Amino acid sequence: MPNPSLQLQLTQKLALSPQLQQAIRLLQLNRIELRDYIQELVDANPLLDHEQNVEQAGEDREQVSLDAEMAESRKAEHDQDSSTDNYESDQWQADTETERWADNASWSDDFSERQIADTSSNSLREHLLAQIRLAHFSELDATIAAAIVYALDDDGFLVDDISDIRESLLPEIQVEDDEIIAVLHRVQRLEPVGVASRDPAECIWVQLRAQPSGTAGIDLALRLTRDFLNLVAANAYEDMQRETGATPENLKQALELIRGLEPHPGARFDNRRDEYLVPDVYVRLNGDEWVTTLSPESNPSLCLNKYYISLLRKSGGKDADYLRGRLQEARWLLSSLELRNRTLLKVSQCIVNTQKGFLKDGEIAMKPLILKDIAEQVGVHESTVSRATTRKYMLTPRGVFELKYFFSSHVRTTSGGIISATATKARIQILIENEPQKQPLSDQEISVLLRQTGILVARRTVAKYRESLGLGSSSERRRAYRRTVEF
Repeated sequence: MPNPSLQLQLTQKLALSPQLQQAIRLLQLNRIELRDYIQELVDANPLLDHEQNVEQAGEDREQVSLDAEMAESRKAEHDQDSSTDNYESDQWQADTETERWADNASWSDDFSERQIADTSSNSLREHLLAQIRLAHFSELDATIAAAIVYALDDDGFLVDDISDIRESLLPEIQVEDDEIIAVLHRVQRLEPVGVASRDPAECIWVQLRAQPSGTAGIDLALRLTRDFLNLVAANAYEDMQRETGATPENLKQALELIRGLEPHPGARFDNRRDEYLVPDVYVRLNGDEWVTTLSPESNPSLCLNKYYISLLRKSGGKDADYLRGRLQEARWLLSSLELRNRTLLKVSQCIVNTQKGFLKDGEIAMKPLILKDIAEQVGVHESTVSRATTRKYMLTPRGVFELKYFFSSHVRTTSGGIISATATKARIQILIENEPQKQPLSDQEISVLLRQTGILVARRTVAKYRESLGLGSSSERRRAYRRTVEF
């Protein structure tokens, strides 16, 4: 029988205080969401008020004095112990669960959904989130699944990389890419099947794999989707028959199965909504320097209500406990707002300092930039920069841009340097706009021309950038030019 023994073990765990949770929440809100959220807190907290409301009210000092005297007389009825309370203390404990600062009504897991998500009952996002809440997801998997849903576009495709989703979960949740991919596969099986796919080919593949076993033509359909989807799109029957060796009957059966699927899983959902871009940051040229300023609404000019503070000093018992709690909540909010504005301003100024060329000469002068570069300059974590730049907009002399727009990958140059992918796209668009209409440039020819200017871009990369710009291939552009001439 082993001898009993004592073991001492040290572990590190990340514990987020309510104040830090609130600071993180405020940072990820844009201007309009911040205004609504603050108004909700002001309505619920008597010790918070807008400065303009205080000025318009013109506080009646005589009435305050009278109320203070009445509070003093009521206070005498309480035990003497209540008179020794420290009303300035930052530590407090409410008597009831509903009076706690971090109560369930304010900090439930679905708070961001109620405040931020599209409230349309017909939206794909709400449809998927409802399924996630009803499905047998663990708490961790449900959080990852929600992050995946928020990374979908209106057609239901996953537009963010797995690494981007992982970084958006930091620092609260630390997971590996394999864990996110495992949850992604489960999300893809939600209704509509194939949602959260990276491209139409994967979407069709997921839908085919979800078909009942023994479905006629399923094996050939899977092979066509995996290897010859371009031939399917081009209706190249002879080429498909030659490549697969299938009989005409089997090929027809497989093609009917593929064409009966939906390559755009979000197409039947009404995800369209009117969006009004409201800048959170303004950029102007002051002499030779670009200066950033926050929108006036980013600083809501909150203040503490002096009337209730005077009551706090004169009251005791449960009333004092309640007011102390709300006072601490108000102090945390003011501190979190100051931290949010300071972080947003620093991040915006660093972006502007890096992208001065863009502000002066446009996309062709855009520099490569990643979250890590800004995080090192500001001295914060990459996830903080991600929150500060998501759904925040900057008004520049060239228009309104999301802060995320200024981040882009890079390509190599012949001299060993790097150049922004955005600048490379701008060069590709210029080449296509000035190409001879009778002989449009192929992707390979564009790659050669870019190499002559010192930019190393492969043909397939040129094709990817061209498609992202909404430009057709050389044959498609040639046909468009011919139709223009005939017209």
